Amino acid sequence: MTTVLAIDQGTSGTKAVVVGPDGDVLALSEVSVRPTYLPGGGVEHDPHAILDSVLRAGRVAVNIAKADIDIVTLANQGETVLAWDPDTGRPLSDMIVWQDRRAESICTDLHEHASDIAQRTGLVLDPYFSAPKQAWLRRNITTDGVVTTSDSWLLHQLTGEFVTDASTASRSLVLDIDTADWDRDLLALFNLQEERLPEILACDEIAGSTSAFGGTSAVGGLVVDQQAALVAQRCLYPGEAKCTFGTGAFLLANTGRTAVRSTAALSSSIAWQQGGRTTYCLDGQVYTAASAVQWLEKLTFIDTAADLDRVAAEDSHGVLCVPALAGMAAPWWRPDATATFTGMTLSTGSEHLVRAVLEGIAAQVAELAAAMSVDLDQPLQRLRVDGGLTQSRVLMQAVADLMRIPVDVYPSQHATPLGAAALARCAANPELSLDDAIINWSPSTTYEPQWSNDRATEFSTRWRAVADSLS
Repeated sequence: MTTVLAIDQGTSGTKAVVVGPDGDVLALSEVSVRPTYLPGGGVEHDPHAILDSVLRAGRVAVNIAKADIDIVTLANQGETVLAWDPDTGRPLSDMIVWQDRRAESICTDLHEHASDIAQRTGLVLDPYFSAPKQAWLRRNITTDGVVTTSDSWLLHQLTGEFVTDASTASRSLVLDIDTADWDRDLLALFNLQEERLPEILACDEIAGSTSAFGGTSAVGGLVVDQQAALVAQRCLYPGEAKCTFGTGAFLLANTGRTAVRSTAALSSSIAWQQGGRTTYCLDGQVYTAASAVQWLEKLTFIDTAADLDRVAAEDSHGVLCVPALAGMAAPWWRPDATATFTGMTLSTGSEHLVRAVLEGIAAQVAELAAAMSVDLDQPLQRLRVDGGLTQSRVLMQAVADLMRIPVDVYPSQHATPLGAAALARCAANPELSLDDAIINWSPSTTYEPQWSNDRATEFSTRWRAVADSLS
């Protein structure tokens, strides 16, 4: 039986969870991290602060659990990159966070190749993904060392190895999604053809070992954060979908063994590689969810996210918000878009603006679901949700109302590390099926649609008109 230390290294914090052999959570530790937001769309992390958060969170959790750790796993941010010295492990740049938009010009220069890139990678040519950021780093910061996603650096710090996993690599714009290998032609487009690249591991492989958390433990079961949550919520069959409400909101749907090329401006990625097989997913992103709530805090409309439901008006009184505070992702792909409120009058109060922001987040998720239904040839039947903002009944009810389907709330705030833990169990026990490795769960709450179809359609039509006007 396997005891797992699962580390979820996210944009706003690092979480470490110790999962016992029976699937019980034995310990939890969290360390907050905050990115730095710069003029011109820059978003950065201090690499030393990120590494410190991983080590501190992991060590505290292990000390609380008082258990011998068999395997350590890491779920990572996916598209965050940095340059570093592979001989010493020393960072040569800050981490360029997935929200960073400074690589827009690189994508603009490659616009004529966008269709070919989409066909090869399943992704939209956008600075959200890692290769444009890597190219920007090379052009503007340093040509020394290697330039990789953050997971490769963290794993090198823990194990000394130079690796990444298939799901993370599939978020790069330089991976052939069908072969799950680096594409030399695409690397050349981004002028990355001379770069030393990490070895791509399956999500149930052992990457190495570490003694960073006391004793010596295997390291494996690696996966990008959103796909980890897809695993935890047992979205194992085509058409099953989840949305994680964290710093952003991320809607993913399983597409089975098929890497769907989206006709609706969504992304197609590797969900996981396990048991010698590759499972794919469609995904769409809302760049600002919890980060939009943090913006409301900064404006003093609320003190903390826990105030959302208390402060939000029962009705927005006609106020609409497109919370594009960091640009707009699928299906618009407008990194230059900015947030807007419409419908305000002298009677508008902060409570209406809070309500409008929450409905704006829900509206973006509903637009992603509608686009996803086109690629799946059928509408989503249910949505499974996780993340801190699922505690807002106003937001979750808005999601159910606008999507017109039931919304099941995952009962734990730890879907990402628990999904990574399931893959780690498979890495430690190759005969174990992924279905058996996942911890069983049932919804803590289910939200049923309350709005009529006409009301939902009228709202969505008005909101989409405002969103389209931004692009």
